[in-house]
Amino acid sequence: MLKGKTVVLAVSGSIAAYKIASLASALKKLHANVQVLMTKNAVNFINPITFESLTGNKCLVDTFDRNFQYSVEHVALAKQADVVLVAPASANVIGKIAHGIADDMLTTTVMACKCKKIIAPAMNTNMFDNPILQDNLKILEHYGYEVISPAVGYLACGDTGAGKMPEPELLLQYILREIAYEKDMQGKRVLVTAGPTQESIDPVRFITNHSTGKMGYAIAKMCMLRGAEVTLVSGPTSIAKPEFVHVVDVVTAKEMYEEVTKRAKDQDIIIKAAAVADYRPKSVSSEKMKKKDDDLAIPMERTDDILKFLGEHKKEHQFLCGFSMETENMLENSRKKLEKKHLDMIVANNLKVEGAGFAGDTNVVTIITGQEEVSLGKMTKEETALRILDEILKATN
Repeated sequence: MLKGKTVVLAVSGSIAAYKIASLASALKKLHANVQVLMTKNAVNFINPITFESLTGNKCLVDTFDRNFQYSVEHVALAKQADVVLVAPASANVIGKIAHGIADDMLTTTVMACKCKKIIAPAMNTNMFDNPILQDNLKILEHYGYEVISPAVGYLACGDTGAGKMPEPELLLQYILREIAYEKDMQGKRVLVTAGPTQESIDPVRFITNHSTGKMGYAIAKMCMLRGAEVTLVSGPTSIAKPEFVHVVDVVTAKEMYEEVTKRAKDQDIIIKAAAVADYRPKSVSSEKMKKKDDDLAIPMERTDDILKFLGEHKKEHQFLCGFSMETENMLENSRKKLEKKHLDMIVANNLKVEGAGFAGDTNVVTIITGQEEVSLGKMTKEETALRILDEILKATN
């Protein structure tokens, strides 16, 4: 994902410095070229050898180190960098960078970089709340730096409040958003639906399906990484919400219908990956239904057809993509749905094909438009999402 990209991790003196080792490792696994800079105070919290072992690159601390391949290291490294993350960023380093002070390897390199720079403050909560520190962060934002809000919790000093450095997993998401993919969806507004719906029978029981939301979540994430402004309308799932995506939680088909239709007119692309219930109980018991000796019959009624509504009310230049989960006659049934619902594209898969369907991390799909069919082999759901987006962009450009 990050092959050919150079990530500069700038580590200052904070107890949170040790967490950056796992971030460096994660970036290396994604094939990034990871260069670590450290202040002299940072080496009191973690040894540079740790970073050198994880990244395969020399960890730079001394501006005037003559035992390294670059004659002017900070300038050469600045030219390579695709993104810089200063984490943990101490109050001292934030103040220096905000006011143009470059007196060590970290600050001189950051000053020389023209790429995107991200700051993750980490310090005592009283220091973080200090108006001078807050003014310095505003200065950095004014000059195009992105400041990550610190987490709130118990700090190493014993205080509780804002000042904790976010976990490495979140820091990684900020880096990926910046450099993982070309921003070929910049400026596009995308609405994605995902997951199942739940239709209550009584206060205890409900009707649902086996959808986990993984495919829709993968699509929402990839749209975001490619620069789109994404809204995800999600039924109940147990998977983590994608970062930097506006998530709207719903439970029933009616709630999903209402949330999607009221937002539809503002979207450039709508991708309906949710498994919405076609039927719901006509009435919901206010009390738990007791078991009886004879059979139980539950009268059902149709839910609102979200995709049909979207197709009939599609605005000019809006692209509408649906999903079709079949167990037989996949292509024939999906083509009928494409035409009946006035879709621009439908993504079809067969539940009985190995590697496709619910719950798993892979999928096997055929992308169908009015002009062609593109069959994809077994891929991860994120890889599948990327190929779906490629086809949507090809059709809209």
